Amino acid sequence: MEAIFKEIVHIMQNDYAGWKDKKGWDRPEHFFGKIQSDNFASVIREYLLDFRDNHIYFTELNTEKNVANDRGFKVRRYEDKLYVTEVGAEERLEKGTAFTAIGGWSIPELRERHARLLNESHAEREKWAPILALYEYGETDAGQEIRFRFYPKSEYQPVYSVEPLDDKTLLLTMTDFEDPDSIIEMIEEHKDHLESMENWIIDVRVNYGGGDASYFNLLPYLMPEEGVDLADPDEKMLFNCTVANAERQLAMVDEQMKGVRDEQTLVFLKAWQREWERNSGKGFVEFDFSEFIPDTFVKGKSVPKSIIVMTDVYCGSAGDSFIENCKRSSKITVIGRPTAGLNDYANLAIQRWEEGYELWYPTSRLSRIDHGRGMTGVGIEPHIYFPWSPRHLEEDVDLAAALKLVSSYLTTY
Repeated sequence: MEAIFKEIVHIMQNDYAGWKDKKGWDRPEHFFGKIQSDNFASVIREYLLDFRDNHIYFTELNTEKNVANDRGFKVRRYEDKLYVTEVGAEERLEKGTAFTAIGGWSIPELRERHARLLNESHAEREKWAPILALYEYGETDAGQEIRFRFYPKSEYQPVYSVEPLDDKTLLLTMTDFEDPDSIIEMIEEHKDHLESMENWIIDVRVNYGGGDASYFNLLPYLMPEEGVDLADPDEKMLFNCTVANAERQLAMVDEQMKGVRDEQTLVFLKAWQREWERNSGKGFVEFDFSEFIPDTFVKGKSVPKSIIVMTDVYCGSAGDSFIENCKRSSKITVIGRPTAGLNDYANLAIQRWEEGYELWYPTSRLSRIDHGRGMTGVGIEPHIYFPWSPRHLEEDVDLAAALKLVSSYLTTY
């Protein structure tokens, strides 16, 4: 375990895209003595917290896939309570149940006690699952004590769907941008609806990211007829092209190319492959994607005429990029809550160990960080902010607002 820990420290101090920005933030000596006496994965995760980057993941493959390690429900904080927002395997709870205390501690006390782990400034952005895992029981606002159990983590099923809401409006839902072929299949299957409906509502409130190339086929629908230049002359993405990063990224792209059929995605993957090959060992470099995107100016279609995009903190990575591109279009209104804001440091590489561990870490950084315009901790803000409240558990507040906006646009046509 000591060898793995040392390798992780080396990666974070050399290969991680934020190593220069965060030099001296980590404390390897402090954690080195803990790896023999404490749970190894827990120690590593605690060490990684020092980098304050939610785009870094350390996982135990065997534990994640085969062992019960999930409380079977999800919560979100509102004021001084944790509200159950989703029920999985834990059938004793129902959506809307409110916890006032966990493990004998009030929610405000827990927030202070685990401030480093929460690492957020707003209740809407806090992730409470790791904290729930530390305690054995909770107390509801009805005075009921619930003894927590662990369950196998529920398997994620992606959603790519198109649903007409009426004769002029459709709802398009995408829970990730991981599978370009499925998204293209969705576009082809529903092409008649996509090209005839005047109004779209796009739901990416939950979007676990993937690759930006996965949504490129949607861009002509999203942009106005006169077109938009999606390039930002003041923005650069620099890749930390260490030899190790190049090797890891090239191994990943080899795997990706085996399973992709879409020609456009394959062109991007080949350009990605070429850039890592020719820049290996050169340090921070800006990649040349002109072969894949010869022109960053995207002309739009006349239909749809208006688009409402619903977003939330559970939309990140390629989801962040999607919302940023949407905000460049004059026919799109983004509503909801700010996104996860993961892309200051992005384009993850994976280091795997035979012992069953994986470290996912970013290999690119955005130049906006140097100008104090980073998205970490704040996300990409919507045009219209709707704060989250327990009322969201009783009705779809965001969708109702989106439909109201659509109605107001219809009167202007």
